[in-house]
Amino acid sequence: MNTMNEATSDPLEHCRNIQRQLGELIDHAKQDIDRVSEPRFQALLETSAEVLGGLRTAFEHYEQGSEKAWQR
Repeated sequence: MNTMNEATSDPLEHCRNIQRQLGELIDHAKQDIDRVSEPRFQALLETSAEVLGGLRTAFEHYEQGSEKAWQR
């Protein structure tokens, strides 16, 4: 259940929520790799988890201001 106040205008709150949701989706994809036997779909799940991980990292960098483009 999403406990974040969706009405907030604070971008960091939305950023954290998206990071959490991406993490859940990454975990789901990784778990499904062992649940299916079709190698091409396993590869798709693995690739998806990697891509989503990169996206989650971009949100982390925004939150931390660790990249020049995200510095306040």
